Amino acid sequence: MWWQSISTMQLSELQGAGIGLRRGLVAPFQSFGDLNPVQFMEVAPENWITVGGQSKKDFLAFASKYPMVLHGLSLSIGGPDALNETLVKSIKKFKADIQSPIYSEHLSYCSDGGQLYDLMPIPFTEAAASYVADRVLRVQDILGERMALENVSYYLTQPGSEMSELEFINLVIEKSDCLLHLDVNNIYVNSINHNYDAFDFLDRLPHEKIAYIHIAGHFDEADDLKVDTHGDEVIESVWQLLAHTYKNYGVFPTLLERDFNFPPVAELLKEVNRIDTLQNQYQSTNKNHAHL
Repeated sequence: MWWQSISTMQLSELQGAGIGLRRGLVAPFQSFGDLNPVQFMEVAPENWITVGGQSKKDFLAFASKYPMVLHGLSLSIGGPDALNETLVKSIKKFKADIQSPIYSEHLSYCSDGGQLYDLMPIPFTEAAASYVADRVLRVQDILGERMALENVSYYLTQPGSEMSELEFINLVIEKSDCLLHLDVNNIYVNSINHNYDAFDFLDRLPHEKIAYIHIAGHFDEADDLKVDTHGDEVIESVWQLLAHTYKNYGVFPTLLERDFNFPPVAELLKEVNRIDTLQNQYQSTNKNHAHL
């Protein structure tokens, strides 16, 4: 498909360690000054497309300094409602305006005649995989390039599932020829909640399709229940999954997600620096996503 070569050229320029630009972090980042070793940022396009005034100026100042990856919240790629092509076209324009290298969304749905304000799991069936893939192909046709889908956390398996989470993810990616937005924290959370081996799951994903990686903290509700919150420090088990990825499959652009309960910027940068240190450790033996 003609859009594959366009996406490859843009995405190949993305590298290093990044952090999410949340509205609650704009002023702290501005006050702090040098955010080294941050090399890129991430925003939800829905939160910034229509922003004007000083907020827009603040955003554009960051966008002029850091590549901005776009991670959507509301496309509802697996939902029953008609695909929101107006939103996709708005994202395409926004992406071009700020020269963003990649747009990703969650492999889930968040609408059913209206917003559900949560990311709901899709039934793991052949029909659902084909449905999602067709919608992804339409998004990619509009964008003129490949998008990425993120493996999501979930807490209850939808009834009628015919395959595992892993098989479903791989099938959607194969059918749509989209990229994988790998979230290592979501793998860890799901491995505890659904009792599977996180490293085995990671090893069986299509690593050649990885666009970039998320790492984040979560909440320990119980020994057998972890909640994906992005509101705490990254734990050691999740760092181990990231190191395993770098060691075995290459060093990919990796972004720290922190959505609330913000610590001082210096504390956030310690985690970004740990990403950077791991990347440097494994960079000499693995080339950075040159396969995309």
